[in-house]
Amino acid sequence: MENDSKLILLTGATGYVGGRLLRTLETAGYQVRCLSRHPEALGPRVAQSTEVVKGDVLDAASLAASMVGAHTAYYLVHSMTSANSFEEEDRRAANAFAVAARDAGVQRIIYLGGLGGGSELSAHLGSRQEVGRILRESAVATIEFRASIIIGSGSASFEMIRALVEKLPVMITPRWVKTRSQPIAVEDVIAYLVRALDVQISGSRIIEIGGADQVSYLDLMQEYAHQRGLKRWMIPVPVLSPRLSSLWLSLVTPVYARVGRELVDSLRNETIVRDRSAGALFSIRPLGYGEALKRALANEDRDFAETRWSDAFSSVGTTPQWGVAKFGRRIVDSRSVHVPFPPAMAFRPIERLGGKTGWYYGNWLWRIRGLLDLLVGGVGMRRGRRYPEHVLPGDTIDCWRVEVVECGRLLRLAAEMRLPGRAWLQFEVEPDGSGSVVRQTAIFDPVGVLGQLYWYLSYPVHRVLFQGMLRGITAAMGEAP
Repeated sequence: MENDSKLILLTGATGYVGGRLLRTLETAGYQVRCLSRHPEALGPRVAQSTEVVKGDVLDAASLAASMVGAHTAYYLVHSMTSANSFEEEDRRAANAFAVAARDAGVQRIIYLGGLGGGSELSAHLGSRQEVGRILRESAVATIEFRASIIIGSGSASFEMIRALVEKLPVMITPRWVKTRSQPIAVEDVIAYLVRALDVQISGSRIIEIGGADQVSYLDLMQEYAHQRGLKRWMIPVPVLSPRLSSLWLSLVTPVYARVGRELVDSLRNETIVRDRSAGALFSIRPLGYGEALKRALANEDRDFAETRWSDAFSSVGTTPQWGVAKFGRRIVDSRSVHVPFPPAMAFRPIERLGGKTGWYYGNWLWRIRGLLDLLVGGVGMRRGRRYPEHVLPGDTIDCWRVEVVECGRLLRLAAEMRLPGRAWLQFEVEPDGSGSVVRQTAIFDPVGVLGQLYWYLSYPVHRVLFQGMLRGITAAMGEAP
């Protein structure tokens, strides 16, 4: 298939898998059209070559218009968060999509569903497989991928694992945590979806996909704990129904209660690859679950490091009180101030932080913190800094190390003191009219309950300290170096 000659229709581009697939298709040079109920929100996130049209899979007229000229259509939507019966909405949407694709002359539908077998499928898996059947029974050749648990930063399953392991040193584990699954890395799922554009298959086909290992949800939680350096005790109990489990999950995880309930209910079904045809059709060798978790954590770190907090906080509004703005597992406290100085001048006192200059506020508190760090074997505040007027990546500044510096725009410091987690302090300077906006952001990646306690117990002091520091930096602007 020529990347630039045949139009691809993508539904679900704002979703977890669809968003990643969109970026991959754009990078590969495919001609993509996205169907979205809110094109104004999706528009700024796509490449210039990508077309975004307004529509809904439950609206036959908008579906018909979106299909015009499309060679292949991806169906990556579901209604699990709907207030109504998600099974009925999924059924109606699949039927409408199949009819519109047939009438428009679409050559192939690619669908991502759920892996699982047996006569007693959960409502969620049953609905996923019913959607696949509806699409396959249309006149359009359909490739239905059935995937096990998808592991990647931001996936519902990954977020459940993270919340449970990070927040609960001791867990009561019901029987369903020992059900076998074959978790697959999101990168491998995307690879299958992209290569399905060209794979030589006649008619419709079900293709089961999973990772290299067959493990339980318990194994996944234990591996996550190992990679995060956490000790967790898991106590099995013979009875804990999926409904009771979902109520418990709604208290400790960020997953929507209804989504959590359906995911838990699905865990009673084994999701094991039994048809090995994926290995013959695709030259993809899926990762094991340990590597998938490792990559999820690494990708999250990379995406987090690239975040512009001036953009992130404008998109979510003002910072909540008590520093509880959360991005993934991280806790973020951010504040900004407008100053009547150009960026180069506004950045000058930021470059001079630490050492003999000090921290512009509460230096005695910093000295006490350094002494406490020395007492527990840390570096303290005794290292100072190499150059008084400028910094380079890798330089030490007291108990911090320079991770990133962009002169006149950005300074990010990584803490090297002893902490129950990882911490960063970041400064951004952006031009704003005749002056600049300076944003200071404190970021903490807590490890376990101890890390959470540390953040909230120390936050009142940190808030006073960081607010005072920003005021001091502002006051120092315009002074001679």
